[in-house]
Amino acid sequence: MWIYLNDRFVTEQEAVVSVFDHGFLYGDGVYETIRSYGSRIFMRDRHLARLRRSADAIGLTIPIPEHRWPALLHEAMTRNDVGHERTDAYLRITISRGPGDIGLDPALCPTPTVVIMIKPLHPPQAEQYRTGVSLIVAQTRRNLPSALSPQIKATNFLNNILAKREAIAAGVFDSILLNWESHLTECTVSNLFFVRAGRLCTPALDCGLLDGITRDMLLGLAREAQIPIDEGHFGVETLTQADECFLTNTTMEVMPVTMVDKHPIGDGTPGPLTQQLHRQFIATRARFLEP
Repeated sequence: MWIYLNDRFVTEQEAVVSVFDHGFLYGDGVYETIRSYGSRIFMRDRHLARLRRSADAIGLTIPIPEHRWPALLHEAMTRNDVGHERTDAYLRITISRGPGDIGLDPALCPTPTVVIMIKPLHPPQAEQYRTGVSLIVAQTRRNLPSALSPQIKATNFLNNILAKREAIAAGVFDSILLNWESHLTECTVSNLFFVRAGRLCTPALDCGLLDGITRDMLLGLAREAQIPIDEGHFGVETLTQADECFLTNTTMEVMPVTMVDKHPIGDGTPGPLTQQLHRQFIATRARFLEP
């Protein structure tokens, strides 16, 4: 694997970050996960804009000029022989505060660390789309937005990791996190949707969740299809009484959910609106790819 580190491509063995890097010491950094369909990157500019927004929010300067990113990402795909007709690419960009003396002052780190890692994209199994996946409601609560804004896609992911550990222990696909008011927010790496009486429902951003790029795309597709939408504050009981449920993120697209806390959603199979929206996603995603 070839990895871009700071100002050059290096081999996996040479890709070494200092133990004094504040990303390692304190989780002080931001990241984005992007994918390609063939050679064309999905929602590239939206992902890069969110990376800049996250960096600005923590006062971190991204040392790579905006105009250089497209060529850099494509060189990374070419070097790693992904992002072509045989293999879609999974791209991970990480920007940390960089190396510096021990201490919380960002001024201790004059030079941020930049890492771009590329690997073949391995989407979820086809069987999971056919039968749906199971979730639990985690005991771990989502961070208070007033303490740490969910709009910062930060490398400090411990809140999500704790909820993921609960899912692994329960033998399910993932966990749903509730907020400080016991309202639904999101899963550990995906946004949450459900369907009630023909209406598409999803937690509002002010519940304390990341404004997922695929989430926003799905809401747009629903509006185009004239599907009624409710963005609001929902308790667990509204989910368990739902007719359908699904998750969205960049790599899984639209994943049906058929069970939560061992209770079936609807009739326990992927619902018709879930399947319709996934078909719309597939049919229209070329609109959201690079030229």
